[in-house]
Amino acid sequence: MPTKNVTDERLSKFKNKGKDPAKLREKRITECVELRKAHKNESFLKRRNLTLSSLPDEEGLSPDHLSAETVTPASMEEIIRDVNSESREAQTRGCQAAKLLSQECNPPLKEIIDAGLLSRFVSFLSMDDEPALQFEAAWALTNIASGTSWHTQQDGSAFRDVLIECNVVPALLARISPDTPINVLSFLQVLPSLIQLLHHSDKDILSDACWAISYLSDGDNDRIDVVVKTGIVPRLVQLMNHEDLSVMTPSLRSIGNIVSGSDVQTQMAIDAGVLNILPQLMRHKKASVQKEAAWALSNIAAGPCNQIQQLITCGLLPPLVEQLKNGDFKTQREAVWAVTNLTSGGTVEQVVHLVQIGALEAIINLLQVKDAKVILVILDAINNIFMAAEKLGETEKLTLLVEELGGLDRIEMLQNHDNELVYQSAHNLIEKYFGD
Repeated sequence: MPTKNVTDERLSKFKNKGKDPAKLREKRITECVELRKAHKNESFLKRRNLTLSSLPDEEGLSPDHLSAETVTPASMEEIIRDVNSESREAQTRGCQAAKLLSQECNPPLKEIIDAGLLSRFVSFLSMDDEPALQFEAAWALTNIASGTSWHTQQDGSAFRDVLIECNVVPALLARISPDTPINVLSFLQVLPSLIQLLHHSDKDILSDACWAISYLSDGDNDRIDVVVKTGIVPRLVQLMNHEDLSVMTPSLRSIGNIVSGSDVQTQMAIDAGVLNILPQLMRHKKASVQKEAAWALSNIAAGPCNQIQQLITCGLLPPLVEQLKNGDFKTQREAVWAVTNLTSGGTVEQVVHLVQIGALEAIINLLQVKDAKVILVILDAINNIFMAAEKLGETEKLTLLVEELGGLDRIEMLQNHDNELVYQSAHNLIEKYFGD
């Protein structure tokens, strides 16, 4: 059986179709980090008032409105007949009845699977013009995919095989993307099922569930809040240690999204132990993992000084400097952001510690890169370090150190840079700290 590009094929089911992932990521990094760099001004991060008014017939779909008066219990024969019907009304009724049956103490999940209803439910998910049917099919499938009585009592691997064969989990998770409205996601009750799937033993299901969580948490603080309030963060942190890259990568991405949120959301990840795992991921053999870890670190470094102190205490600065010196450029770019964020929000003592372990020398050496945005971020960090030195009355000492490290020559050369912003930033540094 061919296995080539299996991972790419799996990821293609969940990536943003028709969009360039690199551009999307660059946009998200820029927006999130710049917001946090500006000390996460709360006026920019006010919560939206979420409503369900945009949903079709929301009262009819709400679990609070599904009672014995609106849904009459159906027999298995009636469910099979309705689901296999060509009538949309009958199909919706059958999915609704199957959903309710799957919530019972001893649900007839085996009968539902044996009757071939899973493939019908999956086919209903693509019917965007039938939102009520789509909703009921999704709810029925989430109940089944979460693994209830029959799953736990019988052969778990056999159950997983059935789910995989019928494409149940991918079909459900493929409905989730960064563009999916968060009110719809909450309403469909996807998260409770995803939480259960994150405890699955099958690595493919784990991977798919982690990618779904990464998309749910990809966006503003409202999206992140829905995820963290489920209590899912400790499990995601745990999965960052998973031996399989297909699970580690999306769980790390999810945590990276979460720490790009508010200080409270970031602290939840810290409390779950993310800072104990990041050092080893910063030194992972895969450059892509190093980059993701450095990006997560840069977001944590944009927090208040107490969070910065926690990352220092957990030993994250040495691997950060290692990446600045020897990492692949994409990782170095994220590491530069981490330094700038730390020098922006850290205490004078924290900034001094960063300089002492070699971060200043490392970022000065990176002033020769071609990326103007990276150069600007580095110049910003150097300016922040000078501001800390001013508070200590050691500006002259820092000036000499920068010159010894070759920084003055590089900054002077940047006054000839094609980019106007780079020229201006370099000129301002020279004029302010190196003038006669």
